Amino acid sequence: MRILSLRLIVALILGVTLVSLASSWTDVRDEKEALRRDLEYKAETFGESIASSAEIYLANGDTTRLEQLVGRFSNRDHLLGVAIYDRDGSQLVMTRELGSLLSGAPKNLKDALDHDRPVSGFTSLRFRRVYLLSAPLHASDKSIIGGLSIVYETGYIRNQIFGVWSRIFIRIAGQVLVIIALTLLIVRWSLAGPIARAAQWMKTLRSGKVVDQPSSKDLDFLLPIAREMAPLAESMQRARAEAEVEARLRNTNESLWTSQRLAEHVRGKLNGSSLFVVSNREPYIHNWQGSEITVTVPASGLVTAIEPILCACNGTWVAQGSGSADTETVDEHDRIQVPPDDPKYTLRRLWLTPEEEEGYYYGFANEGLWPLCHMAHTRPTFRASDWEYYNKVNERFADALVKEMEGQKNPVVFIQDYHFTLLPRMIKDRMPHARVAIFWHIPWPNPEAFSICPWQRELLDGLLGADLLGFHVQAHCNNFLSTVDRVLEARVDWEHFSVKRNDHWSSVLPFPISVEMSTDDLDSHLERNSEEERSAIIAELGIDATFLGVGVDRVDYTKGIVERFHAVESFLERHPRYQGKFTFIQIGAPTRSNIPRYAEFQREVESEANRINDRFKRGRWRPIVFLNRQHSHKEVRRYYRAAHLCMVTSLHDGMNLVAKEYVASRNDERGALILSRFTGAARELQDAIIVNPYDIQATGEAIARILEMDVAEITDRMQRMRRIVREHNIFWWAGTLIGDLCDLRLNR
Repeated sequence: MRILSLRLIVALILGVTLVSLASSWTDVRDEKEALRRDLEYKAETFGESIASSAEIYLANGDTTRLEQLVGRFSNRDHLLGVAIYDRDGSQLVMTRELGSLLSGAPKNLKDALDHDRPVSGFTSLRFRRVYLLSAPLHASDKSIIGGLSIVYETGYIRNQIFGVWSRIFIRIAGQVLVIIALTLLIVRWSLAGPIARAAQWMKTLRSGKVVDQPSSKDLDFLLPIAREMAPLAESMQRARAEAEVEARLRNTNESLWTSQRLAEHVRGKLNGSSLFVVSNREPYIHNWQGSEITVTVPASGLVTAIEPILCACNGTWVAQGSGSADTETVDEHDRIQVPPDDPKYTLRRLWLTPEEEEGYYYGFANEGLWPLCHMAHTRPTFRASDWEYYNKVNERFADALVKEMEGQKNPVVFIQDYHFTLLPRMIKDRMPHARVAIFWHIPWPNPEAFSICPWQRELLDGLLGADLLGFHVQAHCNNFLSTVDRVLEARVDWEHFSVKRNDHWSSVLPFPISVEMSTDDLDSHLERNSEEERSAIIAELGIDATFLGVGVDRVDYTKGIVERFHAVESFLERHPRYQGKFTFIQIGAPTRSNIPRYAEFQREVESEANRINDRFKRGRWRPIVFLNRQHSHKEVRRYYRAAHLCMVTSLHDGMNLVAKEYVASRNDERGALILSRFTGAARELQDAIIVNPYDIQATGEAIARILEMDVAEITDRMQRMRRIVREHNIFWWAGTLIGDLCDLRLNR
């Protein structure tokens, strides 16, 4: 209640203050303009009066009379002085007080003499604000024989304005005091008392005791809550008993998910069936490098997440072949066994034409669906030609997958991401006995946002061909169900989070994805400690630094890289003692560079890094190091272990595995994580420093907070985050998802 009262008071204070200031600003501005106009008129009138006498004395060469004329006005109200010059701008006479302000002829005097007209304006002389009027002096034949400069003090205008503001603030303060008093009375009489009595009733009810409900006057606005409290108390008691049983089981039989446990679990769930995974990106890419073929693993959260599953289950991965040597490494059926060093599953490659890839992948998927689902202020683009290629490629993947599943009695299909929204329906129509799941790795927008897509009905119908749809968090599941409820003729079962369409049920559930985390550190002695790794990286980069931060992302506009750079800039501005000491290393993998928005963003990131470096760098120190190339997992791990902090500032993200990879890499239980609240990971890693990446200053302050944080707190936070990642690792994710898929009743 105190927080509510405080928020209400603060809101009212801010509201009254802002409204009062806004309404007073016009009055203050008009007052200031009136004072300035009055001064201008006063100067003009005085100039005309003194010019007539000065012209006569100047024409006669009577310097003595000029000095007397100037001296006569030395004590005039707000007048600092008068000066008279000859035709060449040389000083003839000047009020003594002006000597300290004017060392030569004023700048506007030349303009007045050249254009034969008065020139005036507010300016500064020796750091003193003044009003300066310069005008030509004429002989009887109208020829210019000299010039006149008049200088007025303007400080009194500022003083009067300050006085006006003071009166305004006093009035506002009085209003605020009255409002605070009235607010406290209202809160105490109308809210605090009834809420306190209702809270006491709820507390007693929660304990299981039967008590009378408070009077209706106390529950007028709390009645909906009160109606739910009795069944909620019963549910809490039941949940408490179940939790105690679960805790006892955990204490006696606790075990972590490993690849071995996953293998056994999935084999039992599959019961002899085969597992097939479908994704656009392949886990291994073969390229020609000179006369040799090299193998690379793309820096992808998808690869990090999915490969351990197939390694454990001896499955088949169907994906697009994209490497220059991919065709040379497959057999006659376009298959290859991977990983290369220890083959454990089959990779089936599919070949797309440049036109198909442009329309399906770069066009519809990444210029349409990607910005549609990410609230990162980039407009989605939908073209009919892209939609045709998207349909065609989904059809081709369906053909390839059906061929791979020939002869399988109960195949299990696990489809990945937004590239294949139509594929579940295509598979289900051809092989109704197949169990089909699709995992959506990016956010799902609200129904209003998704309605932008011209083919929303087709996309939703395609997805609902799956038996199980997985999202990272419950909020994305809710958005999907709301979208289906609004767009399609389907039955949405909110109680069981499922949808029935055309006599087929689809379950919609959250499965927060994770990473692989070793349960032992037997090989940790082969790695440098964090201090040694940090020194090695600093030497390799050729920089001087004491503290290191790291970010690892594809160069994508949803990742908040530019906002991250601005936060570093803000941090160095507000904490200059870290200039020359803190360096932020951004590992940025190029991506989708043939899409104009991505090419533009690449240039923007490079430009901002260069600008900030040019502003702050000195000697060998640079505030930002931008490493714009692909890095292996081994290389990235080095930076994770060396950095004092990792920044994950996505503007919108499904999960963001970088956050979990950083935590998993810190065997030393050091390092800290700055994590965007707009990531799925923020719901699990609550011991990270959670930030709003749009709040540049607050994100910069998070850097300072970490660098000044006690080592014990850093260790405690990292230990808790590592425990979460260890217990809910990639094997737990895969086992849960595939287990739920296999447990579904296909004929409900």
